[in-house]
Amino acid sequence: MSTFESFVSAYGPLSKIDAFGYLSSLANDPAAPRKQGKVVLVTADTPLKASRGEGKTTATVALTDALRARGIDATAVLRQPSMGITAAGSKGGASGGGKASLKNPEIADWGLFGEMMRIATAQNLIVSLAEKALEEGKLTEILLPRVSEVPSKSLRSIAVAGGKVAEKCVLSPTSEMMQIVTLSRSVTELKNRINALIVGTLDGKPVTASEVADADRIVTVLGDAVQPALLETQNGSPIYMHCGPFANVSIGIPSLISVEMACARHDIVFVEAGYGTDMGAQKWLDIAAREYGAQWPVAAVVVTRASTWRDDPALQWRYPFHIQRLENAGVPSFPLLNLWEGEDDLLPSLREHATEQGFRDPIAGNLFRDGSDALVPQLDDFIAAVTTPSAADLAAMVPQSTAGQTVVSKLKDIIAVSYGVPAERVLEKETFEPSLAAATKLAADAGIDIDKLVVCPVKSPATMTDNDALPASERTVTLKKAEVHAGAGLLHVNLTTSLTTAMPKIV
Repeated sequence: MSTFESFVSAYGPLSKIDAFGYLSSLANDPAAPRKQGKVVLVTADTPLKASRGEGKTTATVALTDALRARGIDATAVLRQPSMGITAAGSKGGASGGGKASLKNPEIADWGLFGEMMRIATAQNLIVSLAEKALEEGKLTEILLPRVSEVPSKSLRSIAVAGGKVAEKCVLSPTSEMMQIVTLSRSVTELKNRINALIVGTLDGKPVTASEVADADRIVTVLGDAVQPALLETQNGSPIYMHCGPFANVSIGIPSLISVEMACARHDIVFVEAGYGTDMGAQKWLDIAAREYGAQWPVAAVVVTRASTWRDDPALQWRYPFHIQRLENAGVPSFPLLNLWEGEDDLLPSLREHATEQGFRDPIAGNLFRDGSDALVPQLDDFIAAVTTPSAADLAAMVPQSTAGQTVVSKLKDIIAVSYGVPAERVLEKETFEPSLAAATKLAADAGIDIDKLVVCPVKSPATMTDNDALPASERTVTLKKAEVHAGAGLLHVNLTTSLTTAMPKIV
């Protein structure tokens, strides 16, 4: 039995991996076989409709199968979907589609890992203990929200106990517990982050989870939710899945431990990040890589549908911006055109358009219909790009940490690079300064310098700025509200026009 196999527990078609234990064993045994896999980021265009994806997972599965068909040891790390919109049928599942899909897709699409349920239960248990502390006079206000896996608007703001206790409810993938699991690389770190959660206040002073809950018990409740799942594609390629989606209201990336484990076992690791480069890719680069030491991508694939790319003249600037934003960061970026049925005849004009834009030659095909077969002959340039850089080359590309910058300075840098809006057109709603002042005080009372928290923008997935249809010289971004997530080490800052995922629509 290999070192890796000893950390795998199989339950029918699903396997869970003790990634903490596996990586610890590698660290303690320098002679153990370990690869130095390279990360390829899979991101997308900004969708015309926020609830519709561009086909990132389908593209990721097809690319993984295609590279393996070309003799390269490739894998992918996907995000566990939220059952709220996948089960309702308002978008495809998080398991690909057609010939570019996972075996047993229902395991992922219907939350049968149990991951979402356990994460929700763990945070809800802390909230319940906070309610007990409230009854006992140890808290005067509960700040930590309850968690649900279904997006019920009526639960977003409620009052209980005869109106005496205000509560709200967030979706599992957007919860702070999900962020904690995503960022933790050891059980010790997991416990420390849980203990640092701010659950509420007592006479205005923060009270942390360490004062109302036992972190060991919370970790027990999480159980194997901290373990990545191992699945496979229809073609037998290994695929890992761990942690949640929603880069609009959270970090929207797979867990750092799952990607690190995949890199120890494979040569190329596709990492799926939520929505467009302004969201999931921004958070992988700025949060995962720059602030938490995850690997800088060797390349990126930016997925788009023909309809998103060219149909709305006022929004056509976004896809070229996504590509160039990554190229400017030293990440070779390959357009991937995910064709739908009946769009094959558009390919010549799309390639011509790509040439006019100065893009690399697009990777294209009807991946639902043809799967990896469509991509295998197209990957020469892509393979050359992903196999060339050394680890030292990639390490040199990572920007310096934002340590020493203020929150607003960090935000303006992110907005300029990721959304194309300069500092002078970053606006502040009247609610922003008071919320930042309150967040600063809350953090300070908890012994945290707010400027040392990692900034996590929270914004609409359907727009990069306040109004993307405006000319470039008129686009703005508005800062609205700041909120401390002390356990995750993040400062959420709400901006632009919409902040939450729309309710699902059955289609």
